[in-house]
Amino acid sequence: MQFAECIVSSDYALLGLFLLSFAESSFFPVPPDLVMIPLAILNPPLALFYALITTLGSVIGGVFGFFIGNKGGKKIVYKFISEQKLYNVKLYYKKYDVWAVIVAAFSPIPYKVFSVSAGLFDLDFKRFIIASIIGRGGRFFIVGTLIFLFGATIKTFLNEYFELVTIGFTILLIGGFIIANFVFKHKKKTLIKDNNS
Repeated sequence: MQFAECIVSSDYALLGLFLLSFAESSFFPVPPDLVMIPLAILNPPLALFYALITTLGSVIGGVFGFFIGNKGGKKIVYKFISEQKLYNVKLYYKKYDVWAVIVAAFSPIPYKVFSVSAGLFDLDFKRFIIASIIGRGGRFFIVGTLIFLFGATIKTFLNEYFELVTIGFTILLIGGFIIANFVFKHKKKTLIKDNNS
């Protein structure tokens, strides 16, 4: 927490926010929320700008993490992530493909686990970037929007219910993907049926 406070009170707070967001997505354990939220509360009109900086740093850091996994191989990856975590993430990827990256962006699981393993398991790079922008952007812009609209009064709510907000949004997100996937498959079956008749 002292680390985050040092960044917020620094003249280089924006650079610190960007670098922390970058590092957290590839190799560092401290989440950027700890810096973004205090900065936004100190200056609510700039909350969405801070969300943008955090998203950019996080996505670029995720790309770096992807290349660590893709080019470094298992020996280097195991220095960042335990074998058990990698196995669990592999199961997520087998089940959800690139959508696991979006879900991970909202979960308490460190994002670096997913970005590095995405490279290791050779996920499609373009789809990985799109999923990272949607997931990380969604997470940080939800918080930024709440602070922009409600200012410092939202601080207590975020402190107490941040995980519930992100879990709730993740459930809605997964539900949306399941419904969209069901509708897409249903339409595809209907088209195939119509073409065959």
